[in-house]
Amino acid sequence: MEKLIIRGGHRLQGEVAISGAKNAALPLLCAALLTDEPVTLRNVPQLHDVQTMLALLGHMGVQTRYDADHTAHLNAATLGEPEAPYELVRSMRASILALGPLMARLGYAKVALPGGCAIGSRPVDQHIRGLQAMGAETVVEHGNIIATLPRGVARLKGARITTDMVTVTGTENLLMAATLAEGETILANAAQEPEITDLAEMLIAMGAQIEGHGTGRIRIHGVEKLHGCDHTVVADRIEAGTFLCAVAATGGDVFLRGARAKHLGAVLEKLRQAGVHIENHDEGIRITSPGAASGQLHAQSFRTTEYPGFPTDMQAQFMALNCVAQGNATITETIFENRFMHVNELLRLGADIQADGKVAVVQGGSTLSGALVSSTDLRASACLVIAGLVAEGETTIDHLHHLDRGYDHIEGKLRQLGADIQRMV
Repeated sequence: MEKLIIRGGHRLQGEVAISGAKNAALPLLCAALLTDEPVTLRNVPQLHDVQTMLALLGHMGVQTRYDADHTAHLNAATLGEPEAPYELVRSMRASILALGPLMARLGYAKVALPGGCAIGSRPVDQHIRGLQAMGAETVVEHGNIIATLPRGVARLKGARITTDMVTVTGTENLLMAATLAEGETILANAAQEPEITDLAEMLIAMGAQIEGHGTGRIRIHGVEKLHGCDHTVVADRIEAGTFLCAVAATGGDVFLRGARAKHLGAVLEKLRQAGVHIENHDEGIRITSPGAASGQLHAQSFRTTEYPGFPTDMQAQFMALNCVAQGNATITETIFENRFMHVNELLRLGADIQADGKVAVVQGGSTLSGALVSSTDLRASACLVIAGLVAEGETTIDHLHHLDRGYDHIEGKLRQLGADIQRMV
């Protein structure tokens, strides 16, 4: 089993390039199912989830190639098997994103109910209800979602869809399905994440007619056919936020090339309030921090919520920063009910945290000391990396498959900034 060995206490200095966003790349790859023409995606991060998605698309008959320059080439001219089997789906919930495109183009899809991180219930009923509103007939049996069009019906029909909750993957799935539906579709209560805007911009480049993306109400005018495109994946705001928290905790001066400040408003505001200096540039973000050891950082309370609020995917990383900053902070997690699993691992490093249900109270100013800890989910892994970077002595992190699902060679990037970190078997 691979492990990360971190020897803490080093300030971070220099420049690092932020990779393409995992949460954008996965739906963009699925969007290639909507056309029989070639699609080129650039700035695709080298991640386990990306490789899983490429394998899933290949299973369906899509020709795929991933180059060393992080470019993915896809051609779905022929689709022989419009199915996503459980053996490919179980490790990655984003596999559900094949459902909408397959229904839009072929009128049939069979997708296994997904797996992924065990951070809480993320039901797919909103996807199913949305497709039903567009005329699909669906059934869930033997662990699979099976969707078809009624006999004699050639295309999905436009509809007004209001989801019961704000759902990112639900919005993406229904957005893709609506591009080839007959008539107009309105997605009300739509998610507003930058990754959805990136998907809409790619679909528009393919010939889709979409308005309102980036707001809570998206209007799609269905077209008969989409064509290929060449699109660059947006920078990963969560990777950027992770590095921001790491530099804030360790201290240092780092330029995050490619990071977009407009996608990180809530995180940047909390960092500034904590005592970190942030500069926004066209080419990226520069962060300068005195570090937790200076005693000049202040713990910040926050509540996770849908974009543009504080992202749940940054809760664990900011908790690690709060552990070593001064003062108390209250963290309220409103998105996933099981997203405090990293708390017990932080306690092993010497953190002072009391968690009860959706609320965690952090007593800052802790002096962390290295220990063996285990990753419990993707963002928890990044939290433990940040804690290890400031802990005294040596920290060992195992179960790295979680980390590799969402971070493109994070240890190499941290090493180039001066961290003492290495991967070992």
